[in-house]
Amino acid sequence: MRRALSRLLVVGAVVCPGVAEAQTLRLPSITADSSPENQLEKSDIQFQSIARQQPVTSPEGAMLPTPSDGELLPPAITSPDGEVTLQKLEQMALAGNPAVAQAEARVRALRGKWVQAGLPPNPSAGYLASEIGDSGRAGQQGGYVGQEFITGGKLRLNRAVVSQEIQQAEQQLAGMRLRVQTDVRKAYYSALVAQRRADLAAELAGVSGEAVRASQELLKAEEIPQAGLLQTQVEQQNAAILALAAQNEQQAAWRRLSAVVGSDLSIRRLTGDVGQLPGLLNWDEQLVRVTTTSPEVSAAIAELARAQTALQRARVEPIPDINTQFVVQFDNATEDTIAGVQMGIPLPLWNRNQGGIRQAEAEITQARRNADRVELNLKQRLAAAFQEYSTARSQAETYSTQILPKAKETFDLVQRGYRLGELGYLDLLNAQRTYSQTNLAYLDALGALWRSWAEIEGLLLSDSLANPSP
Repeated sequence: MRRALSRLLVVGAVVCPGVAEAQTLRLPSITADSSPENQLEKSDIQFQSIARQQPVTSPEGAMLPTPSDGELLPPAITSPDGEVTLQKLEQMALAGNPAVAQAEARVRALRGKWVQAGLPPNPSAGYLASEIGDSGRAGQQGGYVGQEFITGGKLRLNRAVVSQEIQQAEQQLAGMRLRVQTDVRKAYYSALVAQRRADLAAELAGVSGEAVRASQELLKAEEIPQAGLLQTQVEQQNAAILALAAQNEQQAAWRRLSAVVGSDLSIRRLTGDVGQLPGLLNWDEQLVRVTTTSPEVSAAIAELARAQTALQRARVEPIPDINTQFVVQFDNATEDTIAGVQMGIPLPLWNRNQGGIRQAEAEITQARRNADRVELNLKQRLAAAFQEYSTARSQAETYSTQILPKAKETFDLVQRGYRLGELGYLDLLNAQRTYSQTNLAYLDALGALWRSWAEIEGLLLSDSLANPSP
């Protein structure tokens, strides 16, 4: 806990400390002050990206990915008309996602609460009459004004407590924006992988069709039995089922993207190489980054500061406030104008806010332990995300540079030999299945890689629509 506090103080953590200015994420040519008076825009945060950009291109119609150089930023993603980019989708989501608007409204509400918490009580005024009917006269007739004076700096401390609530809400707003950005990235890369899967399924369907035609010719030439043709036809039907499932997956990915953006998006063709891997992440660097710049940690620190200020407020509560009253009357008996002054304070004999002070002390302990819990929880979540990232990256690199080229070469050789009658249909089916399964496993690894990378880059914040602001 002390380490987290010292780090936050060094970085200056109030509103998403230490978060560097954003760099635009690019995938190569893929188509498809804590003062309550500050404006809400001042709580906006920008997001950092530690990888560098290097565009790549892929050969037309190539099944195999371009091998990654290991230090690339995500390719720039644009639609065929050049209007929709990943950056624009993030901007659309920040403007249209209701969770962000909800968090912004909470900040504005707390700013209003800050104003109200420091306002003094209104003065009072009224009519006063006494000795009415004495000697048949009207007695003393007049009016009064009164004012309660708040002592002990209670109003100032009231606003100090709410100021910390505003700090906490601003951190939650920053966190919600990160959640939205992470959701957009995850949904976008999911759509990109789904598109790649649909392309693969379409190519496999075409290859299966060629195998069926070749089997028909070989059957006519009596070079294979009827079972050979039937086996290739079964593989063709399996490829058609795979293509349909890939289309459904692509449609679902775009629907998820539309949901997080808050706008209906039509399916568009994305061009680019999803096999271009993101920048290599280091565990120690990411651990320091997450535990020092996370809005969750900053919000927990703000809650601790609020609890400490609330204890100061609870301790001054027994200081009596002063009630005053000034009276002016006209005495109808003596025809004199008389005045009076009244002042009173409550005596703190039995109620000295003992329970409120104990409650505030307990809330400090609760907030301090919660800050410790948040830091440990971040470490736990980062460990899981980093494990998925490391495993998926290793798998993707191995598939890209070693397994897929061999599977492709093997399949081409077997396919050529089958057409020439040198190899049997079982050899063709085995090579085709290996090629298909290898490509699908590679796409699964890419999907896991981009998903875990987006979560780590987004400080482990996601699921914006499932985490409403408190």
